[in-house]
Amino acid sequence: MRILTGLQPSGKLHVGNYFGAMQPAVKLQDEGDAFYFIANYHAMNTSENADELRENVREMAVDFLACGLDPAKATFFRQSDVPEVNELAWILSTVCPMGLLERCHSYKDKIAKGFSPNHGLFAYPVLMAADILLYDSNVVPVGKDQKQHVEVTRDLAGKINDKFGKDLLVMPESQIRENTAVVPGLDGQKMSKSYGNTLPIFGPKKKMRKLIMGIKTDSTPVEEPKPIEGSIIIDLYKLFASEADVEQMKADFLAGGFGYGDLKGRLWEAYWEFFAPMREKRDELIADPSYVDRVLAEGAEKARAEAAVVLQRVRKAVGLI
Repeated sequence: MRILTGLQPSGKLHVGNYFGAMQPAVKLQDEGDAFYFIANYHAMNTSENADELRENVREMAVDFLACGLDPAKATFFRQSDVPEVNELAWILSTVCPMGLLERCHSYKDKIAKGFSPNHGLFAYPVLMAADILLYDSNVVPVGKDQKQHVEVTRDLAGKINDKFGKDLLVMPESQIRENTAVVPGLDGQKMSKSYGNTLPIFGPKKKMRKLIMGIKTDSTPVEEPKPIEGSIIIDLYKLFASEADVEQMKADFLAGGFGYGDLKGRLWEAYWEFFAPMREKRDELIADPSYVDRVLAEGAEKARAEAAVVLQRVRKAVGLI
């Protein structure tokens, strides 16, 4: 089973990224032949600063490896190190109806948020389809907001197969990450960079503690019971603490006698301890930049070898060779 996941390097990774994408990806590397890439071509749609993009790519590589991605189990590479993806995207675009792209939510959402309409934004699903199909991917873990793009991928693969040869491209299946919508931000909304409510995975100790201690709460006095329904503190604590510790915190909320400062302090300690092994690994990676370079280079070499097989098959079928 070939598993494929791509993550966009759009800034510092946060707790929502970890539980929504990185942790599931790390678990999946033991369940199949995993291909994980840093989607820097896609990131060009929202980043216009070259130095910033390079830095974000580097940080994502380091952070993903620190969080458990094992290059001995998974092929890890930069999207742009496999230029074959662009040729396949062009081939797919020749069978892609305009209406298919016009119905995609991502383009409409980006335009609604003020992004300038351009071909990159509009054709994003075609490039994503190429990312998936280029490696004969069977399973594509995605959040609910990306499910439509996997459906577009299946549509395009079907059109190529119908026109140029049965089973020319592998038909992928989406695997929905159900928990991507439940990681709360520091303000109670879904954790997202666009909302400015994220809790980074890595950062200076004092700054991270200040973020957690700054979570807004109601004015319930220390001695009074506190509501547990919809509590940001409890919802975040569930991510880092044991089930027994979560139940104890709920009991303390309901019993009264505990101030929000104390309860947020417990959240802070659980968060800081949870990511401690990853911070240690990250420090090691930063101290050995050549290792990260080598991982990405070796991943790209393997990815290109796989991509060449698929692209050669497609090029012959469509008449390019």
